[in-house]
Amino acid sequence: MDPLAFLRRQLFAYLPVPTESYAGKTVIVTGSNIGLGKEAAKHYARLGAETVIVAVRSLEKGEAARSEIIRQTGCKDSTVQVWQLDLGSFESVQQFGARVNKELPRLDVLLENAGIATPTFRLVEGYESTITVNVISTFLLLFLCLPKLKDTAQKHNTRPTATIVSSETHAECLDLPEADPADGKILEALSDPSRANMAIRYPTSKLLEMFCIRAFAEVHPADKYPVTVNTMCPGLCHSGLAREAGWGLYIIKLLLARNTELGSRGLLYATQYGPESHGKWVYDNTIRAPSKFVTSPEGQKVEKRLWNELVERLEKISPGVTQSSGGP
Repeated sequence: MDPLAFLRRQLFAYLPVPTESYAGKTVIVTGSNIGLGKEAAKHYARLGAETVIVAVRSLEKGEAARSEIIRQTGCKDSTVQVWQLDLGSFESVQQFGARVNKELPRLDVLLENAGIATPTFRLVEGYESTITVNVISTFLLLFLCLPKLKDTAQKHNTRPTATIVSSETHAECLDLPEADPADGKILEALSDPSRANMAIRYPTSKLLEMFCIRAFAEVHPADKYPVTVNTMCPGLCHSGLAREAGWGLYIIKLLLARNTELGSRGLLYATQYGPESHGKWVYDNTIRAPSKFVTSPEGQKVEKRLWNELVERLEKISPGVTQSSGGP
């Protein structure tokens, strides 16, 4: 990660307030009871979305966010719905996906904003919690929602978008030690407490997201797939994501972080991109190249192994889930 480029973006990059209409469209925003997700949900409601799903772990906090969104945007009460989603539970993710396909007549945008950043190692669903939430459950949700996204594309002659909120910090990972040995299991190695480097676990999880988005697009190229799947970085923003981090990051955020509403604009712009962003990374409304490791020959080997592992794991959690999207 180039420190000077980061400073320039943080201090001088500016995204205008989004104006594209979402009239008649249905949007899901995960992690939308606070921070970037809540501000993004406000924008979608303000821009006329027919339905905005506030997907949250706590229904009580979700209802509070819903009231705020309605009050500040003036949208109809029926526009904003609160659905429960806990990315720390594979069962919860599957229940949410089933509800999407059963209850929603259409789905135009899936904005996967929810994630965690923690320095504490703990196992959730058999994997280190950051890996479970930011990677496995995030892609499980993507695959579960793809049938509805594809159905929307076919029935409404449109191109829906699924966007995963990632981070420039993926570039802090110059390699992936957990990929050794070459015949080992990456996800299991990342969940071994004796090997876990929690100081860079959040950047590592974002590196894995980058690999998996690219692998998905290689299997499902833009010219043959009706849904755009991309990833984006909102920059360093004031949010609750790093609430477990130390004073160092707190001070940096005081000096450099973007306000939450400004950061949320980038989320909307990423979901407005078309097929040119499929499998790619959007930062400040610009498609950018990922880190050198991601595109290196070694990174490509890791990407293939990781993707195969992830698909295998998702199939064990929800048999047939990767096939319903058109194959892994």
